[in-house]
Amino acid sequence: MSVETAYQFLFLTALIILGILMGIVLIRSIIGPRVTDRILCINMIGTLVICSVAILSWLLHEGYLIDIALIYAMISFLTVLVLASVYIRKGSGPARAPEGDVLRSGPEMDAGVSCAGGDRLMAADPADRIKEDADE
Repeated sequence: MSVETAYQFLFLTALIILGILMGIVLIRSIIGPRVTDRILCINMIGTLVICSVAILSWLLHEGYLIDIALIYAMISFLTVLVLASVYIRKGSGPARAPEGDVLRSGPEMDAGVSCAGGDRLMAADPADRIKEDADE
């Protein structure tokens, strides 16, 4: 057995293993209970595809496939960024005190309101905080 044949056998085995791993990750992305699991699985599938294309580039002696792998890496990265930015919660819901009391915000907020634990709630505006500290 020559060295070239051994490399082909090694890389074909690696491609088969990568294909099996892609299937497992795809199943995990379908049954993943959280959105973060699914985003992570999409990123992992992208990485496995990039590795597969790089191996195919060597097996087929085609250099342009490496360029395709690099372009796919950039697209995969941007996809994960977009998905992560879509699913990030941006201030949804009111702020809550440690004991679960809902903090009031806006004009109805009283600077002297105390929580159940005796801690004072701070005003949202830094200028109001300075005034509160001066009053104490």
